[in-house]
Amino acid sequence: MTLGALLPTVNAALNATSAALLFLGWRAIRAGRRDLHRALMLSACGSSVLFLAGYFTRIALTGTHRYPGSGAAKAVYLAVLLSHTLLAAATLPLALRTLYLSLGQRFAEHRRVARWAFPVWIYVSVTGVVVYVMLYRL
Repeated sequence: MTLGALLPTVNAALNATSAALLFLGWRAIRAGRRDLHRALMLSACGSSVLFLAGYFTRIALTGTHRYPGSGAAKAVYLAVLLSHTLLAAATLPLALRTLYLSLGQRFAEHRRVARWAFPVWIYVSVTGVVVYVMLYRL
């Protein structure tokens, strides 16, 4: 199997990992476990950075791919893809700002930004997996 053929599956796994780490990090901070929260969120950042590297590599190797279906399934796919793409563009600056504030120990500001960053980031991670399944597995 070529790298270009393997990367979509690897990227979906990285997206799923990011989503799981984000959820676990959210649970950790809700339980008052700051150190665990920090470790999980930094791991989610790492997983997302690896995803981005893999995604851009896959695009460079194989280009973009069209959805092979039609009708209602294609409409659903395009709606999910559009929302995923638009929110993915917002995720990077939101995640970076949240990370910056936390590393600077500006926790009140960090919480305000994280209230927006978390749901957007987790949505993008989950819909990334949905896009993969719809494009490569259905």
